[in-house]
Amino acid sequence: MANSQVRLGKPTLDKDLEKLTFTEQATHFVLRSWTGVGISLVFLLITMTVAGSFATGTPGVLVIAVTAALAAYMAMNIGANDVTNNVGAAVGARAMSMGVALVIAAIFEIAGALLAGQGVAQTVASGIVDRAIFPNPETYAWAMMAALVSAAIWINIATLANAPISTTHAIIGGVIGAGAAASGFQSVQWDAIAVIVVSWTVSPILGGVIAAAFLYFIKEFIIYREDKIDAAKTWVPVLVALMAGSFAAFLANGGTNGFYDLSFGKALLVGVGFGLLTYIVTRPIIRRHAEGLDNRNQSLRTLFRLPLICSAALLSFAHGANDVSNAVGPLYGVVSALRAGAATGEAAIPLWVMVIGAFGISLGLLLFGPRLIRIVGNEITKLNPMRAFCVALSSAVAVLTASALAIPVSSTHIAVGAVFGVGLFREWYTRNSQRRIDYIRSRGNRVASEEPVANPDETRRRYLVRRSHFMTIVSAWIVTLPVSAALSALVFLALNTLFT
Repeated sequence: MANSQVRLGKPTLDKDLEKLTFTEQATHFVLRSWTGVGISLVFLLITMTVAGSFATGTPGVLVIAVTAALAAYMAMNIGANDVTNNVGAAVGARAMSMGVALVIAAIFEIAGALLAGQGVAQTVASGIVDRAIFPNPETYAWAMMAALVSAAIWINIATLANAPISTTHAIIGGVIGAGAAASGFQSVQWDAIAVIVVSWTVSPILGGVIAAAFLYFIKEFIIYREDKIDAAKTWVPVLVALMAGSFAAFLANGGTNGFYDLSFGKALLVGVGFGLLTYIVTRPIIRRHAEGLDNRNQSLRTLFRLPLICSAALLSFAHGANDVSNAVGPLYGVVSALRAGAATGEAAIPLWVMVIGAFGISLGLLLFGPRLIRIVGNEITKLNPMRAFCVALSSAVAVLTASALAIPVSSTHIAVGAVFGVGLFREWYTRNSQRRIDYIRSRGNRVASEEPVANPDETRRRYLVRRSHFMTIVSAWIVTLPVSAALSALVFLALNTLFT
């Protein structure tokens, strides 16, 4: 009888243990989620304190402190949603772990924001709406607060829905909506908006074309060569040198917030010199890594791992230089307007304003970024280190170019456009490249592009780009600006009613 009770009791005990284990796991998950929220709240309180201390003696110090907290909240949402584009390709290609990717992105985001973020931030602060048309600085402050609230909430919703949207669309829409609600549509500088919208259209196409061009070069001169390892030893250092030289030229030609600004010609010479130095340093490193590698594509992935990590870091710098403006631009506008007592701006953005944006973006990335990194890195098209290198490098080039021109572009557009460009180019190249066909024939293999595929479903299955993700992402881009604008207008009207 006792044995029978034991046998009857054991399943019950197992079930209880399973329930206890499940409860512990659920508790751990909830606590981990709330830990991120708690850290975020502490950061917001610190931000308000810092802003209040620097704004002491300024009219509306409480408004500045609250706006700083909203800017910090916006920055964290940018880090959670937008920065994933920088390292998603590298993580998807398994060139670096999630932890390493987060640390690299955080460090270079801060560097880009602090060294090169002022130009675009000033455009967002004063180039979207005409502050002189607002009846008083307080009305302008309410409008910028409304823009931050609406944009941040919309980005937060998109992040929870695993949708990589454009944070630039969100804040530009927010500024337009609040500005129109506060001072009418005449306050919106439509000529500047037209330039920005054109850049939004051109930038993803540009990112895709540049990425496809780099991939074409790699396939023609490295992958489909008889001795691909020897070809990689020749050309990989050249690609790394090109990347480093372009970055050095950007920094020398006004890419450091005016700390160091050379003419274009001199900056070009600096870029060439730094590129040559990088080539001299990189060439023996690549040759050393190539020793003993088999003549196959898997070996090329090993050789491209370091260049890919460098390009992801460069893209993070570029993103910090351009997209920190989405958080600190409205804050800078409020600070300058209230300090001047009128709708006029300062010559330079205070350092503490840039620090709030830089560290807010990095904190949001570290706490909430990993989920969308997997979307960009894995779910649009399959990436290896060579393809991911093309995505990161082309995106960085496009974003840095826009930052040099002080144009707030969407890094999401550019990065995702580059990913699609790589995937669509692979589809075309697989079917049409004579070099690839000859290369595979020389090894006695049947060429995939010559195989008949009569079933349309099978044809779609062989696509290298998932069209469904393309439509989902484009739809999110389209609705972001009008939704943010409408929400911002409603928030402004509510604030204006409550506090005036």
